This record gives sequence, structure tokens and C-alpha cells, in this order.
Amino acid sequence: MTNDIRDMPVERERLLDPPLAYDQLREEQPITRVRFPSGRIGWLVTRFEEGSQVFSDPRMSSQRPRHDVADEDDVDPDANESAEALPPTFNSMDAPDHGAYRRLLSGKFTPKSVQANLQPYIDTIVTEHLDAMAALGADGAPVDLIHELALPIPSLVICELLGVPYGDRDQFHHATEVMMDTSKRRAERDSGAHWLVEYITKLTAEKRADPASEGLLAELIRKSEEDGSILTDEDLIGIGVLLLFAGHDTTMAMIGLSVLTLLTHPTQRRDLAEHPEKIGAAVEELLRYLTIVQFGLGRTAKEDLEIAGQPIAKGDLVVVAMPAANRDPRVFDNPDEPDFDRKMTRHLAFGYGVHQCLGQNIARAELKTILPQLFERFPGLRLATPLEEVEMDTYGTNYGVKKMLVTW
Repeated sequence: MTNDIRDMPVERERLLDPPLAYDQLREEQPITRVRFPSGRIGWLVTRFEEGSQVFSDPRMSSQRPRHDVADEDDVDPDANESAEALPPTFNSMDAPDHGAYRRLLSGKFTPKSVQANLQPYIDTIVTEHLDAMAALGADGAPVDLIHELALPIPSLVICELLGVPYGDRDQFHHATEVMMDTSKRRAERDSGAHWLVEYITKLTAEKRADPASEGLLAELIRKSEEDGSILTDEDLIGIGVLLLFAGHDTTMAMIGLSVLTLLTHPTQRRDLAEHPEKIGAAVEELLRYLTIVQFGLGRTAKEDLEIAGQPIAKGDLVVVAMPAANRDPRVFDNPDEPDFDRKMTRHLAFGYGVHQCLGQNIARAELKTILPQLFERFPGLRLATPLEEVEMDTYGTNYGVKKMLVTW
């Protein structure tokens, strides 16, 4: 295997497909020495099997530098530290700390808990927002589906879960956009992170002072006061910030891209309309096909090891290109085409192993509710602009749609 260093592929030639360069890497150099956008040198993994290994190998640490943003002149590209102004959270911890924190939270995110505690709320707000969309577009005027549906639904859900005032949505969404925009300089990204930290710090203090306050943060505060658990204010702030920005931005991206996929794939759209019982399989296939984490997720080798025969040195950064792994033809037949009849046991859209996305069942619930109702309510739904005029988010950590005008 060659040790030549190449730049990580980032440019998308087709709207709904990852960079085409991944196809060649996956066949010829599935573990490739690359220069990431941050300037750091590390390894890029493009196959499914090796990607699963990286995520599940206990010799790989989840503590890693950010690789998707360009470091500036005053930042050491080899420094093993984050360039972001966020407190440490459990998703960047290893065992046993990671497990201890995750166990405190996981009960709220099981399929059973989501169905019992959040699904009725999701049903209500989806109906309300579809009603509002219908009113806005009653005279044939175009409606921005992102602004009217894809953004507010997950924002409302995460606010309901955490106990965050929904009136603050625009502010925390803007802060999230700034923080996750890889095209911005570090000082500007940090301003978004600082806003989120200050916001959750204030909210945590308010909830600690009010025994009757509601939401997950309030429950965690009461639990830590009752049993002297491991949660400090810094822990609570880190958890709140992580869940607030991740809980709405990721699902917003998936809703927008899923709708765009169905609008541009009439066979799949008709299949789902004629067979609504396929919605669960359809959501899993859309998650695989779209894989919004466009720059992948990284791990750091805690010791010397090998991945598929390639020596990896202790301290090396290894990034799994999840969009590439989820298009691996060794695992998925005809991977570049969405197939709602695909027999699929797993994908890497939510990662894999003990660090798999905590909120995945909430995202599934929102997608399984929104997609059927949207196309049932508006069977004539179509883009109001040429496809090339749909505004995409190509710089965010998550690939998505920024603005999509539709009519029916």
C-alpha cells in the first residue's frame, strides 16, 4: 500500500452522492494516508468492514482533534486538542467514563421511551406544521420546506425533551450554524460555541433554582442532588449543549435531504405511497443512502495496531468516511440507488459500537412521522425551482439543504 499523502475528497459532483473520488479509494486504497481540511495528516477509511472495526475497536479512542476545519496560522496542526470552545462531553470519552454517563441518559432515548413520551407530541406538531404549510401555499405561492417543516419540528422536539424555551430557537439554531460551519475562521466558530455554552449555563442555573422545572436537564439535576451522582454543572452544561445542537441540526438535515430524494426519485416516492408499511425500511435506507456526516468521524489510536494489514501508529488520527462506507458495494447491492426493499442488517449513518448516536431513535420517529404525512397531505408536492437552485449546505459538519422552495 502506498504512503503517498493526498487531500481528503470533499467536493461533491452530484447533489445526493458523496465525492466520486471515494469510489476509487474504496477499491484501490481503502485505508489512505490523507491531509484533512484541518491540515492534520491521518488515515481515511472508506470501506464498511474496516469502518466498523475502527468504531468498535477498544484500542481506538474517541478523544480526537477536529479534522474537518482548516486550522489557522496560530494553531499547531499536530496538537491533539479541539479547536472548539465546547466543554468535554461523554461522546468524546472512553470506557469506563463514557459508559457511566451514557447509562444516565440512555433510558430517555430507547424506542419504548420515545414512543411513549415523545411520539404523541411529534404527531401533534407535525399535523400543526403541515396545516400551516397548507395555509401558506394555498394560493400556489412557494413555501420553504426547510423553514416551515425541517427546522421547526426537530427544534420543538429537542426543546420538549430538554426543557428549553422554544422561543429561543432562532438564536440557538444560528449559533449552531456558525459553530459547525467549516468555512468560517475559528474565532467566528467559537462565538457560536460560546453562545451555546452561556445559554445552557444560564438555563442550568435556572433549573437548579426551580425544583418544579421540567425537561431532561431538570431531571438530571434532581437525580444528581438526590443520589450524589457524577454529574457536575460542567457535565450538565456539556450534555445540554451537545443534545441541543446535535438534536435539531442533524435531523433537520435528514428531513430536508430525504424530501429532496423522494422529489427527485419518483419510483421510490410512488413505492412509499403505495406501500406505507415500508416506512421503517425506507427511513433506514435513506439514512444509509444520504449519510449526512459528510466529513466522517475520527478516532485516535491508543496503541500501535493494524487495520486490514495497514500499520497504524499510536496517536494516529483515523477517520471513517461514513458516506463512502455506506455506499460499499461489498455490503450493499447497487449502493448508489435508494431501494426500500433492501435487506439491510445495519449501516453506519449513526456510527457504530458503544458511541453510536444516542438520539437515533428520536430521529427515526420524526422521519417516520413526517415523510408519509407530508406526501399524503400534498400528493402533488414538487420543487418550485430548478433542482440546481436548491440551496445546499456544503460547509456544515452535516450535509443538508439550507433552502428548498416547494409547491403543490
